[in-house]
Amino acid sequence: MKIGRFKVGDKIIWGTIKDNKILEIESPFENQEIIGEIGFLEETKILSPVLPSKIVAVGLNYRDHAEELGMKIPEEPLLFLKPPSAVIGHNEFIILPKESKEIHYEGEMAVVIRKKIYRPKSFKEIKEAILGYTCFNDVTARDLQKKDGQWTRSKSFDTFAPIGPFIETEVDPNNLIIETRVNGKIVQKSNTNQLIFNVFELIKFISNIMTLLPGDVIATGTPPGVGPLKEGDIVEVYIEKIGNLRNFCKTL
Repeated sequence: MKIGRFKVGDKIIWGTIKDNKILEIESPFENQEIIGEIGFLEETKILSPVLPSKIVAVGLNYRDHAEELGMKIPEEPLLFLKPPSAVIGHNEFIILPKESKEIHYEGEMAVVIRKKIYRPKSFKEIKEAILGYTCFNDVTARDLQKKDGQWTRSKSFDTFAPIGPFIETEVDPNNLIIETRVNGKIVQKSNTNQLIFNVFELIKFISNIMTLLPGDVIATGTPPGVGPLKEGDIVEVYIEKIGNLRNFCKTL
């Protein structure tokens, strides 16, 4: 099932997609029962699929990316946070702020949490806490990241967390092709089987630190090939069986 958020007139709804039509559902987190038909997908504005209370992101989590950088495989996940105010959806604009001269794409697979979880005691509990998976772009002001020595400013500008277009609830996350394209050219390509810490290990590790709430997002890390964005660029994050997230770039 693909789940998304849509704007229909002045109303924002949750829905699933069937035969290019949007079917309204009551809630993605509890009752996913279909309660009505809205219309055709191309006639509806697609919003970010969730509004998370927090985005927990993971650094250096692809083996091939670590090899590219000549860095050791980390013993534990390297975590940082992105603010909810950075979230945008499919087909929206990434704003390139004047404070940075080196803004990079980082295509990633993201996990969306379905139910509250803290210090899980079983794999079953972890699996039941997952709503599904979506595409994510961890946009980063690379020059500010290097300058500051920590990552908050470089990762937190408004529009620096594109997510979507939909959440796929029925997919195995452990062996999926992931690509980033800029203006149609593939600039990142890997497979989620290269993740150092898989989705379930990440949820266990993170939820032993902080409570994860429904709608929270975990961005699982980026593969090799990160690089710059400029005004006018079209950047896409494609993940096999999950979808294709497209965004446009413009300066502030």
